[in-house]
Amino acid sequence: MVRIGPAVPARAILRRMPPPAAEARPGRAPRRPEQLLLAFVGELVLDRGLGPVPTALLVDVLAGLGVGEAATRATLARMARRGLLEPVREGRAVSWVLTAECERVLREAHGRVFAPDPFAPEGAGWTLVTFSVPERRRELRHRVRAELTWAGFGLLRDGLWIAPGEVAVPAPLAALARDGLDLVAFRATEVAGFSAARSVAAAWRLDEIRERHLAFQAEWATPSDGDPVRAVTALVADWLALLRAAPRLPAEHLDADWPAAASVRAFRDRHGELAGPARAALARRLAR
Repeated sequence: MVRIGPAVPARAILRRMPPPAAEARPGRAPRRPEQLLLAFVGELVLDRGLGPVPTALLVDVLAGLGVGEAATRATLARMARRGLLEPVREGRAVSWVLTAECERVLREAHGRVFAPDPFAPEGAGWTLVTFSVPERRRELRHRVRAELTWAGFGLLRDGLWIAPGEVAVPAPLAALARDGLDLVAFRATEVAGFSAARSVAAAWRLDEIRERHLAFQAEWATPSDGDPVRAVTALVADWLALLRAAPRLPAEHLDADWPAAASVRAFRDRHGELAGPARAALARRLAR
């Protein structure tokens, strides 16, 4: 069962998150209820032919990941208001199905999650964006910055954002530009004798990005021996958080021991171990 709800920017699920449910380990982003729920449905529900997922099951999965029942229920209600989930009532019990809009958004995110090299630039040169938003439109300013960040842009200097490679302007921003947002995008190449290394260091906090990679690897360096449904949910949520924090940066402007490749291996190894058992375990729980 699907329903087309209010339009949600395709990258919104990867950036608009409520306050953290629990403290994160040093270098790792907090696991937030909505982040975990989207990781769960994107990995285990989307295109799996399953029926509605009971609230009680979702509460139980997230409880094992440090999220209280009240927070899970509040997040489900919020996602329903945003048109991402639809409740299905059976007596007093409530279950949940994905809307068509949620399926669209999750499929778009899937391309980045399972890209062969999600941290390598696509295409040559650089993409630059500059925009202007009136001070009174702070909400729009935040949205533009969040969309650019997810797309891999970094703030080079006031009003000028830069991304490695040939990056498409996020569709929601292109739509806003057609509706009057003062936004300009253009391609650029390096001029001989002027390395872009300083621009990379200025636009992105490389030390923090390195720490995020290392924290992910420490978390997922070894196989998980816990419940596979919870484990794969946490794995995908952590991976999405890392993808948000670590843009596609050119290898020639990074240290030789840059940890991105090791993070990709860790994710693939753990996902390969967990995905099958998690899907089987969830199917058994829903069949009860």
